[in-house]
Amino acid sequence: RRVHGLRADVARRASALRARGITPGLAVVLVGENPASQVYVRNKVKACKDSGLHSVLEQYPATLSEADLLARVDALNRDPAIHGILVQLPLPAHIDAQKVIEAISPEKDVDGFHVASA
Repeated sequence: RRVHGLRADVARRASALRARGITPGLAVVLVGENPASQVYVRNKVKACKDSGLHSVLEQYPATLSEADLLARVDALNRDPAIHGILVQLPLPAHIDAQKVIEAISPEKDVDGFHVASA
């Protein structure tokens, strides 16, 4: 019941923003093939769609380099159509999750993991 009320509130707020010419946008980044992460991310994208938010799902193989992931995060930070970024954890072992989290702009850090959000 609580979730339904929260989602209805998000949908109302998104509608009000769209009326002002702003479509809230969420980018979800998934690296690897973790089945639980795939389900979680799929549900987030569906919740966005149901609430009238623009969402982008970027899926990459577990072999994606840390540098390439950081470059994608940088591009999303600079994308004016994206207001929130969620990098799904866990990341593959060769990628420093803390470095990736710190690369997300605090203004776009959906999870609130950035040190500036503490």
